[in-house]
Amino acid sequence: MLNVRRLLLLTEAAERGSLTAAAEAMGMTTSAASQQMSLLERETGQPLIERLPRGIRTTPAGAALAERGRVIRRELGAAEADLESFADLDQGTLRLGSFPTASASLLPLALTRFSHRHPGVRIVVRAGVLDQLREMLHTGEVEQALLWDYEWNRVDDDALAVTHLLDDPTVLVVPADSPLRTRPALRLGDLADQEWIIRADNHPVADVLRRSCRRAGFEPRIAYASHDYQEAQAMVAAGLGIALAPRLALTSRRSDVRLLPFGSDVPAPTRRILLARAATRAATPPAQAMARVLRAVAQKFTEAGLDRTQLGAVRRGGPGRV
Repeated sequence: MLNVRRLLLLTEAAERGSLTAAAEAMGMTTSAASQQMSLLERETGQPLIERLPRGIRTTPAGAALAERGRVIRRELGAAEADLESFADLDQGTLRLGSFPTASASLLPLALTRFSHRHPGVRIVVRAGVLDQLREMLHTGEVEQALLWDYEWNRVDDDALAVTHLLDDPTVLVVPADSPLRTRPALRLGDLADQEWIIRADNHPVADVLRRSCRRAGFEPRIAYASHDYQEAQAMVAAGLGIALAPRLALTSRRSDVRLLPFGSDVPAPTRRILLARAATRAATPPAQAMARVLRAVAQKFTEAGLDRTQLGAVRRGGPGRV
């Protein structure tokens, strides 16, 4: 296989008519350039230049090879430009993993902000449950992913580099006219006689409800099993029962339900929202930029708390744009 650097030296010599000038352009001494040209002729098995009293002239074989070198030089220049543009976030693809709650709350604003700043970067989002997202990270199907965990199922994986974005507290969802709204201090143990709306049994929030109620000393009485949070809100609004939900799952809240926070002494767990990537792979510039955007968006959601107007402004990119 021909040595590319020697081929580029031949191209420079052919264009400049001088091995000395070619050596200067390549950052070499004239003697080193002469040695490299002799090695190239040995590789090709034929003479490529004729040494003249003043300068050089290519042989037919040398001229043909120099023309190939011009094409290679152009392609190498284009490759360097591509790498520079990736570093400057002008182009490329960023593959993200996410789960439904994050995709309906944090991610839309983050994607909008990122695209405005870096329009040349294409973003591909893959959705999944926790185990699927972790597998995508391990296999490289996604470069980074939004994950979640509770105290009993911490993401503890040495193969992942994990950043904590925010805490997502569990809240109580009640009808808009519920007398529970007037309670000065809401305690889970006071809700033992309530009917509950639960997510389907294979959903993590169903586990949260049962764990929380058992820690408070009672088994929840299930009135309805919903398939998504909008359906759960509708059943709460209709008076069928009350529900527990992560706050981020309720950024699109119905006007006929209310969200009530628990006190710090109540066994209603908080889940962590995380950003993870494979620990053995360095984050690309687009991934680093997306991490910065997600941290800023997470901070805005944390500041917004349970106030519906503030949450809506955050999602629209209103007050406190990020």
